[in-house]
Amino acid sequence: MLLTPAFTTFVFLLVLVIYFLTSAIKILKEYERGVVFRLGRIIPVKGPGLVIIWPIIDKLVRVSLRTVTMDVPPQDIITKDNITVKVNAVIYFRPIDPVKAITEVEDFYYATSQIAQTTLRSILGQSQLDDLLSKREELNTELQKVIDFQTEPWGIKVSTVEVKNVDLPVEMQRAIARQAEAERERRAKIIHAEGEFQASQKLADAAAVIASQPISLQLRFLQTLTEIATEKNSTILFPIPIDLLKPFMEKGEKKS
Repeated sequence: MLLTPAFTTFVFLLVLVIYFLTSAIKILKEYERGVVFRLGRIIPVKGPGLVIIWPIIDKLVRVSLRTVTMDVPPQDIITKDNITVKVNAVIYFRPIDPVKAITEVEDFYYATSQIAQTTLRSILGQSQLDDLLSKREELNTELQKVIDFQTEPWGIKVSTVEVKNVDLPVEMQRAIARQAEAERERRAKIIHAEGEFQASQKLADAAAVIASQPISLQLRFLQTLTEIATEKNSTILFPIPIDLLKPFMEKGEKKS
């Protein structure tokens, strides 16, 4: 069967229409926006939903507005007190201006990753090891502010930066363990000394009471005997109070 010119033209037009429809009709998801270049110039952002563009004339670039979670590779950092550590982090960011994210930087994912790595080395390199281990929240806030300030011209909003792991050399781990052990011993000695000091104060108070009321010493002595008497396997030595012998001693002195 020979193809007539009319049939050939119809098939050609049908293929051209199908190509036009597939190239012209785009569907953008709720979290996507389309940056359209018409003859190289930007027209208003499209989406979400059904978007129709002109094939060949228009070029559509999809930009996701969802928050991106990016791992910052481990970085070798020399702290302010000359200690080498390896630190990695995680950064959360998202494009808030699709046009700037496409036109101001070639690849905003790669650019944000590089900015995060250099900022991590710069900020943490200005901190001491103790601050890096104990003041994690303050360092995270400072990292977030610096990275967000640098990526703002690209239409990128950095919401959170978290330092994940700080890997210390084995020698430094041992030194920190010895330091922690010495600190615990120091606290134990201070607590023991404070206990001795408080006990001496109580003994001084008790001595002052006994000095003002001598009979209290005899009562305390009798109470101690009562406590000892509960054990039948103990021998009790009961000294005779001097007060009981004083009348006889006075009579002896008068006779003499």
